[in-house]
Amino acid sequence: MSVRAFIAVEIEDRTTLTNIIKVRDTLTSLGLDVKPVEDENLHITIRFLGEISTHTIEGIKKILSSIPSIMKSFSVTIKGIGAFPSVVRPRVIWVGITDGADELTLIRNTIDKEINRVRLNEVHRDQHGFSPHITLARVRSFKNIERFQKLYNEYQDYLFGISPVTSIKLKQSILTPQGPIYRDIFSIKI
Repeated sequence: MSVRAFIAVEIEDRTTLTNIIKVRDTLTSLGLDVKPVEDENLHITIRFLGEISTHTIEGIKKILSSIPSIMKSFSVTIKGIGAFPSVVRPRVIWVGITDGADELTLIRNTIDKEINRVRLNEVHRDQHGFSPHITLARVRSFKNIERFQKLYNEYQDYLFGISPVTSIKLKQSILTPQGPIYRDIFSIKI
């Protein structure tokens, strides 16, 4: 049996999460052709793992259990909006991470190094460099996209808030026609 899985950090500060949701709702009210991320699914992805077996899940749990020895809890500053690959032709609209990005990158690099060291070969090979962010919406078409550029100009430096990072989670992603359902498989406190 295999599960579609990823490693994530959740937004623990309620006020910050509420600010993110408000801007996501503003974005979705603009008449853009986007698929917004549900409130309960907003998170920072550390590493997408793909379809992995029970054996690999156990290996990932061991890797995550080693993180507290190199990293203690810290905070992330959530600031600004942007888009991949660009603001002009976005595919993914996101909220950025400023302070705390180095710590998230250290966690990501440690996980990647350990995945290679213990040869968890079925883990998805990532095609992109790590850029910590919170996905707000996925763009389906460029209908009314100029409205996003106006929103971007308004919120590119907006401070959503500061949120503590006290745990890292291994999550299952169950794909449904209504959108993904995320379920915690394992959590480690840092």
